[in-house]
Order: sequence, then structure tokens, then C-alpha cells
Amino acid sequence: MAPEADGRRRRGQNNRARIVTAMLEIIRTGDMSPSAEQVAARADVGLRTVFRHFKDMDSLYSEMSVAIADELRAVVGTPFQSVDWKDRVLELVDRRAFAFEKIAPFKHASEAYRHRSRFLSEDSSNLVLALRQILVRELRPPLTDDPLKVEALDLLLSFEAWSRLRREQGLSIEAAAGVLRAAVRRILDEA
Repeated sequence: MAPEADGRRRRGQNNRARIVTAMLEIIRTGDMSPSAEQVAARADVGLRTVFRHFKDMDSLYSEMSVAIADELRAVVGTPFQSVDWKDRVLELVDRRAFAFEKIAPFKHASEAYRHRSRFLSEDSSNLVLALRQILVRELRPPLTDDPLKVEALDLLLSFEAWSRLRREQGLSIEAAAGVLRAAVRRILDEA
């Protein structure tokens, strides 16, 4: 490949990365639905450059979802410290609190846009399924024999439960995690 073409390719990759970073930074500051113009200005590129790399805002949101998935994979991939299955389930509370807090701005932004995006809708469903699979993998009988308790734990360890405690109920990170730990512990102690 000619050096000139190689330079164009590298510039294109840099622009794409700057656009995604700009989108994430805008959302992190609280703007849940930034326009392409805002993203272009923040990335210091032209509006045409944004749409050269992303055919529409949906494709930019899909790239943002990849960043969210990377954040979650880092947390999920960490080995559990506990040997006992009940303690591992309690560990999930703290892991998810950490992960959910990191991805909350991006998750809220994608939720605001999800009704217009088949990709984001599927991505949300995939996240719910993946989180459920992690939980179910750690559970043991007799708890697994009680579908109501499994469903209650799945709800308690969901992003939606975390979001409600933090946003609507206004709890601190520590207080929200404490509420979830107490509720999860009660269900585990009944098993």
C-alpha cells in the first residue's frame, strides 16, 4: 500500500475513534440524545466526516454499544473471590454496582433512543439475557428449584433495579448496593 493511502487510512481510523469518543463524552456529561452536529463539533471534524464513518445515528449508537459491552466484559471476566456459591451471588451485587455505575450514562442514552433502533433494542435484550445467564450459572439447588426466587434475584440484579435505586430513589452507590445486598441475602438465606 502506498504511504499516502496508508496515511489516509490512519486518518480515517483516527477520525472514527474521535467521533465515538466525542459521542461517549457528550453522553457522559448528561446529554442523552446528542445530535450529529454536536458530535462533529466535539470531535473537531466536519458533519460529512461523521456520516462518512457512520451512515446514521443508529450506527453511531451501535458503536457506543460495543464500548459498553467492552466495559462489562472487563468486569464479568474477573474471577470470583468467593468459593461458596451464595457468596459469589452476593459478589455479583458489588460487581454489577460497579459495572452499572460505569455504563449508566450510556445505557440511559441508548434507552432514550432504543424505541427507534432495532439494533439497540436487540442489544438491550442480549444484555439482559447475558446477565441472567451469569446469575443462573452461579445458583445451586434448592434455590434453582424455586422459579420465583430465581426471577426475584434476576430482577434485583438487573440494570433497571440499579437505575431505579440510583435515579428515582436518589440513593448513593453504597446505599443502593446495601439495599440489593440485603434483599439478595434474604432470598439466599431462605434457600
